[in-house]
Amino acid sequence: MRDAPERITHYLCIGCPLGCRLEVEEDESGAIVEIRGFSCRKGKVFAEREHTDPRRMIATTVTVVGGRWPRLPVSVTEEVPRDRMWDVVKALRSVVIDAPVAMGEVIVADVAATGVDVVATRDMPLAEIAR
Repeated sequence: MRDAPERITHYLCIGCPLGCRLEVEEDESGAIVEIRGFSCRKGKVFAEREHTDPRRMIATTVTVVGGRWPRLPVSVTEEVPRDRMWDVVKALRSVVIDAPVAMGEVIVADVAATGVDVVATRDMPLAEIAR
């Protein structure tokens, strides 16, 4: 018989194509007691990480001046803490860059003080002027 009730949190694993339904059981202090429902090692690692330190990749676009297209696709170089995700997105809303831009070029260094850079995910050539 257990002395104190544990809390169970449910997650859908995205570590592999199986999409296992995971349960993370924690005690009253917040320590993980057990992880259930995973079919591979990635599932267990995903559940622990998602429960203790959830992070997200962010891909969006920023405004370009003088480019062939008006928007440049960008992405973070590594996952950002989930609770800082909207800070990153808000910071990128006001970014305006000049063409040309090379794929991989850093667009914003240390975005929203997360320690993560934002880079261009495609080349952006100058706009061709109609003659």
